[in-house]
Amino acid sequence: MASKVSFAKYHGLGNDFVMIDCREQGEPVLTPEQAARMCDRNFGVGADGVIFVLPSDVPEAQTRMRIYNSDGSEPEMCGNGIRCMAKFVSDIDASRAARGAIATGAGLIVPELQADGTVRVDMGEPFLLAKDVPTSLPTDALGRAIEAPLTVAGKEWKVTCVGMGNPHAIVFVDDIDTLDLAAVGPLFEKHPVFPKKTNTEFVQVLSPTHLRMKVWERGAGPTLACGTDATATVPHCPLPDTIDEH
Repeated sequence: MASKVSFAKYHGLGNDFVMIDCREQGEPVLTPEQAARMCDRNFGVGADGVIFVLPSDVPEAQTRMRIYNSDGSEPEMCGNGIRCMAKFVSDIDASRAARGAIATGAGLIVPELQADGTVRVDMGEPFLLAKDVPTSLPTDALGRAIEAPLTVAGKEWKVTCVGMGNPHAIVFVDDIDTLDLAAVGPLFEKHPVFPKKTNTEFVQVLSPTHLRMKVWERGAGPTLACGTDATATVPHCPLPDTIDEH
């Protein structure tokens, strides 16, 4: 592995990443352990993950993403990470089209650079079949884990499981300020009912236009934002008739 690495730092709503161009090498230039050290906020660069821009291995995509979380684990993809990667590639390669597919472990994702410099991403449709998320939580007649009971830290929670190419557990709460995220987040992430671990969203409905969320990301812990978490949560709000579509 390289002893010196050129990198850039990008963030999406505070969800921050070290970006490394590996199109020439064709593979990540850091080991998972090195990436974890780089993400350390006291002794490294500090980030929620390290994203490697690789040449695509399928004809439909321009580039391919691999990402190591801050603990060195490798998720299928990352929503905010995709936005950061699209902007990073655009900044270093002027020939890149404004819209182009990126290959990920969850399939093709298509970000689109906007005129104002932001990046829009079609995250695809969430899927609810428990076996696909995956989770072994109790399911309804259609095989979905919706408001399924789960005991964590001596308390029963109602959990809705959603797949976005990565697993999500959504928990609606009455008062998010009373939630001890550092205590319960890891217990959800590593609970045996989630064989691939899980991202967990604790959500409070504030109004028809606002939800408040605290996120515990699989492999990264608490983060300021998460694209797939938001995408998974909104369609499954318990008050769909009172939540504005925007």
